[in-house]
Amino acid sequence: MHSISRQHLVLLVLLTLIWGVNWPIMKVGIMGYHPLSFRVLSMWIGLPVLGLVLVWRKVPFRVAREHWGPLVWLTVFNMLVWHTLAVLAVQSLSSGRAAILGYTMPVFSAIVGAVWFGQRLPWRAWAGVAAAALGVTLLLWHEFVRLSGAPQGVAMMLVAAAVWAVGTQMMRRTTLPYSTLTLCFWMTVVATVWMSFMAWLLERHLWTALPSPTVWATIVYNALGVFAFAQVAWLILARDLPPIASTLSVMMIPVLGVFTGAWWLGEVLHWQDWAAVVLIMVAIASVLWPARAAGAR
Repeated sequence: MHSISRQHLVLLVLLTLIWGVNWPIMKVGIMGYHPLSFRVLSMWIGLPVLGLVLVWRKVPFRVAREHWGPLVWLTVFNMLVWHTLAVLAVQSLSSGRAAILGYTMPVFSAIVGAVWFGQRLPWRAWAGVAAAALGVTLLLWHEFVRLSGAPQGVAMMLVAAAVWAVGTQMMRRTTLPYSTLTLCFWMTVVATVWMSFMAWLLERHLWTALPSPTVWATIVYNALGVFAFAQVAWLILARDLPPIASTLSVMMIPVLGVFTGAWWLGEVLHWQDWAAVVLIMVAIASVLWPARAAGAR
């Protein structure tokens, strides 16, 4: 099993906090504005900030023409499907439960890795996957009736999670000779253009009023927190760590989303939520806890 570095651990903690809290924040923003337009505004604000990060770090922007095709495929599986379907699904789902459905991704990733990429996982990794799956099931315990009334939202989140799982495996295995910052910038450019087209196509007739100050605050949070930092941090983890480690290690994000939503939006917590926290912590420990060296007693 992989031993996580201090730098990766710091990225993981910040990523968990920013992405976890973002689920209720995103729900508030979408309740007050059109979902695709909300996402587009966040991306257009976050993109130049991400560009300035590349300039500050002196990371080159150039990607050779022969690598445009692989870059587009990485974008489709890591950003386009996820950002489009997730922001639409949050309309009909509670923020915490949308996060839970989205973070079935580690379970999909383990299956995709084993079946598609021939990845052999030790028993401890499979135990972590099982614990994560059970934790997700417990978190959804009181939502099955509600979810059955929102089948489109559920389906969109599950498809988004499955495609993201494939993207994570692809990102880990990419041989593109560029910094993760460079890849993330151009992936965000492609995703921003796509989302802008979708918003224009489906929501331009609704562009009659500007967002409220509250919605603008959620847009700026998404721009800076998600697109200028969290998305980059996630791709770094996905590229540097084995897929099972990078995916299960972020399982605290939906837990934080559920508890933040309960505090902010008044969702009721049950014993299943607390049990799920324990199981997900077990899942995280299964991939991040250092393994004993061979021959150690």
